[in-house]
Amino acid sequence: MPLPKTERVYTYEDYLNWPEEQRIEIINGKVYLMTPPSTMHQRVLREIFTSFSVYLKGKQCEVFSAPFGVRFPLGSEKSDREIKTVVEPDIVVICDKSKLDDNGCKGAPDLIVEITSPSTARRDRVEKFNLYEKNGVKEYWIIEPEGKIVSVFTLQENSRYGRPELYTEEDKAKVSIFEDLVINLKDVFNP
Repeated sequence: MPLPKTERVYTYEDYLNWPEEQRIEIINGKVYLMTPPSTMHQRVLREIFTSFSVYLKGKQCEVFSAPFGVRFPLGSEKSDREIKTVVEPDIVVICDKSKLDDNGCKGAPDLIVEITSPSTARRDRVEKFNLYEKNGVKEYWIIEPEGKIVSVFTLQENSRYGRPELYTEEDKAKVSIFEDLVINLKDVFNP
């Protein structure tokens, strides 16, 4: 949910100075409060994260789970603190280690997973979809725990997401950025 309307534009500096007990995201200078996740959300997160973590052990890429800040600079900022977009996706996979620093990731991860809740579904499907596409995130998963549906968007040659691959709890989802990673969704939705 966004904070009360104000003319103020928020930055990464505000994010760093925000009270720790209240998680936020900033998208294009607008602050969104993050509500605590449900038990179902956390179970799905655990199972997906474990699948990536086991697969990536000893490999070039790394997986991180929220809270983990991802900053999307425009390029015109004089310092990191002026960046106007910082999000905390549920899961990110990063293969370019130069994007990692002590504060998280600066630039587009290779893969992002968002697990929707009633309060975040619109932001995940519209604002974050557009944000991730614009910034070149190669693969974007939207997981809907209530309906047990996974939508996987893959960046095409025209730098746009194509039609999603849709999966249900009966399917095995192919991770396109890796040749041999398939995740059994029955295990994800019924841990």
